[in-house]
Amino acid sequence: MLRFLGRRIFFMVLSVWGLATAVFVMIKIIPGDEASVAAGESATPEMIEATRERLGLDQPLPLQYVSFLARLVRGDLGTSIITHQPITANLADVLPATIELVVSALLLMVVIAVPLGIIMAANRGNAIDFIGRVAAVVVAGMPIFWVAFMIQFLVAGSRALPTSGSISIAYSVPHVTGFVTIDSLLAGNGAAFADVIAHLVLPAIVLAAPQAAVIVRTLRASLLGELEEDYALLATSKGASRSRTLLRHALQNAAIPTVTTIGLQVGFMIAGSVLVESVFSRPGIGSYLSSAVTQKDTFAVLGSVIFIGVVVILVNFIVDLVHMAIDPRVKRDTLGAAA
Repeated sequence: MLRFLGRRIFFMVLSVWGLATAVFVMIKIIPGDEASVAAGESATPEMIEATRERLGLDQPLPLQYVSFLARLVRGDLGTSIITHQPITANLADVLPATIELVVSALLLMVVIAVPLGIIMAANRGNAIDFIGRVAAVVVAGMPIFWVAFMIQFLVAGSRALPTSGSISIAYSVPHVTGFVTIDSLLAGNGAAFADVIAHLVLPAIVLAAPQAAVIVRTLRASLLGELEEDYALLATSKGASRSRTLLRHALQNAAIPTVTTIGLQVGFMIAGSVLVESVFSRPGIGSYLSSAVTQKDTFAVLGSVIFIGVVVILVNFIVDLVHMAIDPRVKRDTLGAAA
């Protein structure tokens, strides 16, 4: 296990280093002077030169690269030219909103996809299965930003649910944890909590829909494969109904690749939040990154890219550990390969 963990950590560090190197190269090839960008549009030549020296941009390129990596190791992603605050502090402020959205979408995805996958497998070959498969392909192929705009267009007129923001201006919640849902509960404000949940519904649906389509197809295929195994055929031959065999025997084994796929979808959700938060005007990493691109805040953009990349790498590592924990065969094979 220690050898396996050592190898995985090594490759994680290698992946982060590759991402950081790509970001450094992008910084250097983007047209314009880094010092002028960092100093701001109204900076004088003296201020630009001072910024150049402060950031070490007057040093040779190899030394700048080493200095860049050293800052990343210390958790320094740079300073925003718009807010004039450390990018890590800005990301810490908006991270709770993104976590709320991703967790809500993840729960919604599981609640929708798992029952649908089971129903489609239980009704293989009939109209329910056909319609479900067609719908899954269509939903998985729709651009997420188009889905967001269409839902906004359809719901905005009825005002059944909020189409922008994270909480109505009528409610004020004290900032304690940064998570509006938790802070509203801590304040004992049930109305504010209900309002926050209402603001989460549409963005969570948009973010969850394409990922749920993937999970439905994965679970259906896994269940159908398990139903062809000897243990399932034996249970059927002894008089067990298809539904009983599916739920009592096949589902447990089919859940293993499904859980792995669900974990991998978290990375896609984090990436998808960039568009969803922008369309629904929600505070979060996605809207922060979108705003940074619009305002040409180069260092905020690149710092956000590094942060999202590191999160995705960590999530994939956790998924591998969970996969090993729920499937002894994977653990045996993985540890055997690492020996």
